[in-house]
Amino acid sequence: MARFIGAVRRAIHLLPSKTLSYGLLLPSFQSHNATLKFRFQTRPYSSYEILKSPFDSNVLRILRNEIEYLLEDGPPTEPARKFNSFTVEDHPGQQWVTMRSKFGEKEDIKIDVTMFDGCIFVPKLDDECNENALTREELRPHISLLVDISKGEDFDMLEFVCSAWPDCLEIQKVFIYRRGRLLLPRPWLGPSFKSLDDKLQNALREFLEARGVTDELSVFLHEYMMNKDRTELIQWLRNVRSFVEK
Repeated sequence: MARFIGAVRRAIHLLPSKTLSYGLLLPSFQSHNATLKFRFQTRPYSSYEILKSPFDSNVLRILRNEIEYLLEDGPPTEPARKFNSFTVEDHPGQQWVTMRSKFGEKEDIKIDVTMFDGCIFVPKLDDECNENALTREELRPHISLLVDISKGEDFDMLEFVCSAWPDCLEIQKVFIYRRGRLLLPRPWLGPSFKSLDDKLQNALREFLEARGVTDELSVFLHEYMMNKDRTELIQWLRNVRSFVEK
């Protein structure tokens, strides 16, 4: 995964993206009621909460409201475990998933996929589709993929660094990963994909599409990551609530 992140960081600077960040910054307070711990344990939960500091009680109330809102507004669903020929391996608590497939008898395909790691804003036409009236912008979130295609442990791997947009998939880099060799600190990963001859670009796209790495996969990943993003946020809120309650 460290190699994946390194490859993504080298490729992502090519994009006009703006890093997205998600988070909820909450203050942390320490309860001064440790001496009453035994009495608290013998009381109902509501009494226990009343005897906590006003700051802790306020944080708990906000956390509970936020969790309830997220669960009512659009509760996350059970993550898909399969897409076409790929199996999907979620990594709860982490910002990536792994997909695996086979092509023919010799090729193993592995895809490491990040959660949303950036976005761009593109002009959006008004409702009347007037080309001279670009009144709004549309946010297009970005997902990074590292596609490994292997023909066995005794062979090198062909790797594609890709960008998954809401409706399409783009190739950014293509390079060979040589097994059993030291990874140079700043290896040359080949030319920019868009600088290649058009015929070669089309041939490499068709190469990936034949192995199931398509625009349809990109659409699936955006739906999957929206669900995972909500799942991880709810679990994070619960973890913070559990800490404050102790």
